[in-house]
Amino acid sequence: MDSIIQKITEWLKEMLVDAIMGNLSGLFDSVNNQVGEIASDVGMTPANFSPGVFAMVRNISENVIIPIAGLILTFIACYELIQMIIDHNNLANFETWIFFKWVFKTFVAVMLITNTFNITMAVFDVAQHVVNASAGIISADTAVDASALEAMEDTLNAMELGPLLGLFLQSLIVQITMSALSVVIFVIVYGRMVEIYLMTSLAPIPFSTFGNREQSQVGQNYLRSLFALGFQGFLIMICVGIYAVLIQSVAFSDDIIASIWGVMGYTVLLCFTLFKTGSLAKSVFSAH
Repeated sequence: MDSIIQKITEWLKEMLVDAIMGNLSGLFDSVNNQVGEIASDVGMTPANFSPGVFAMVRNISENVIIPIAGLILTFIACYELIQMIIDHNNLANFETWIFFKWVFKTFVAVMLITNTFNITMAVFDVAQHVVNASAGIISADTAVDASALEAMEDTLNAMELGPLLGLFLQSLIVQITMSALSVVIFVIVYGRMVEIYLMTSLAPIPFSTFGNREQSQVGQNYLRSLFALGFQGFLIMICVGIYAVLIQSVAFSDDIIASIWGVMGYTVLLCFTLFKTGSLAKSVFSAH
């Protein structure tokens, strides 16, 4: 009777060890893959990230938004001309040179609208250079190597049935959580790029306000927002670098479950800091 119970116990232990190893081996794959792709994703310009989406956004902007921006520019140019004329003591000190000044300002405003996408892409080209330069310095290797997993298996084989069952349940919960966190990382990285496409689609409207000093605050804030979105990628790379250093410091010792929960804690911290990169970049560039 004792031998039967012992064989059943050994069979359950073997099954639990295999199940736990299966959970552990695939535990970090989704997050590691997602983190490994962050450097390449945030280092792309909008044109390179999805050429099809970029072409659609540019086509809509040039055919739908630019005519509206032209109407706004016309209104602002007329308002600017009237303001420039009456500024000199209601025509008492009228000078003809103000018309040349008005023509020059209007010409510059028209050139800004017609070259809107060239200017916006220049902003993201600068940000791409910074991100790619930082990617070569920051180590993003967060994978758990095979030797650590083999050491875990030896530790698991020496454990009793009860602790193995508890470890299996905890590893299952952590695996589900880590899969959810990988989705969160995906949403943050791709959500930033969608926000960039939305911002660039309306670019001609804020660019049309540069013809007037008062209204140009709209265009200046828009440019600051573009720089904030571009350099958000650099802040994301810093978060990934910190995560990589922290994850490599985790020691997968005899206390396996503590190590697993520690890795998950660092991953939750990564998601939280990724969420904060957008607001932090906007605060640095005074964009709102």
